Amino acid sequence: MRDIDPSITASTVLVPRLYRSDILKRGVIAALAISASLVPLGLSDYWINSIFIPTLAMGLAGVGLNLLMGYTGCVSLGSAAFMAVGTFSAYNLLLRAPLLPLPVVMILAGLIAALVGVLFGLPSLRIKGFYLAASTLGAQFFFEWLFTNFPWFCNYNLSLVITAPRLQFLGWNLRSPQGRYMMVIVTTLSLVALAYSIISSRIGREWTAISDKETAANIIGIKVGSRRLLAFGISSFYCAIAGILWGFCYLQTSNAFSFNLDKSFTILFIVIIGGTASIVGNFIGAAFIVLTPIFLDLTVARLGLTNYVNIGVTTNLQRVLFGVMIIYILIKEPDGLYKLLQRMVASSFSRYRRSSTL
Repeated sequence: MRDIDPSITASTVLVPRLYRSDILKRGVIAALAISASLVPLGLSDYWINSIFIPTLAMGLAGVGLNLLMGYTGCVSLGSAAFMAVGTFSAYNLLLRAPLLPLPVVMILAGLIAALVGVLFGLPSLRIKGFYLAASTLGAQFFFEWLFTNFPWFCNYNLSLVITAPRLQFLGWNLRSPQGRYMMVIVTTLSLVALAYSIISSRIGREWTAISDKETAANIIGIKVGSRRLLAFGISSFYCAIAGILWGFCYLQTSNAFSFNLDKSFTILFIVIIGGTASIVGNFIGAAFIVLTPIFLDLTVARLGLTNYVNIGVTTNLQRVLFGVMIIYILIKEPDGLYKLLQRMVASSFSRYRRSSTL
């Protein structure tokens, strides 16, 4: 008969493992919610414009891709194309239908992108893996061509640039840094809550079944094709809303090349670094992507190398760091930084529980 470890008490046994593993997720979600109250406390414009807004917008784009790639198992390299569809659709809706309120415009633009996503997701009914990823490049190149060759989409602006139109809701002016920040944080929290609802629903469970074993999913009666198309539609909806936040709240002036192939790869890197099949991990990956260039600039300035290291060197160094980080994660931490931090928090929690029982 095995001896019972005296350090294990009833309270330790009764603490669910799921609860301990969810501490980090709940902490990050609480941090996102608390950050909504930082603006009235005097958050500087630099933090708003350069850190919080791009991190939240790119993290939301990562959520969109993760719903498709992490939970359904479909790889896409055209996420930035759907961001562009959302941005240009919202711009034209605000311009040509001025009576529509901003939230309605964002939802309609997201639905337009969702329909486009379903259209470009049709190849997933026949192909998968690398070939499906390559086929999604068609969306990327097509919409770059469309928005640069048809000036109607940018209101016949010769520079092909669109400027963020009226940003107001119920009489509130959202063009200030604080207003744009509130628009981003409220939208992000709402869509993150929706993402968790989708994942915990029957749709999310069927996505996971398809990702784990497509043949078994077919046998138990899951309509794999329709569920994949639904994943493409929802993913494109999220990317479109993220594109609106990126184009209107961060860049404020953008064009088709603001959502090029590099942006699609950046979103893919966010998912890989943060962790696939993880909502919170997308914001960790986005923070890494956004903060790395700032950290490099501060390091160069602190070391007094400003006169010797130009912006080209720091940009190349940034790409090297991204590459090294991705290689390390793929080899050592395939589940991303979120799972690594989750294990660290769970380990710390276990040590704390053991020490508290002594």
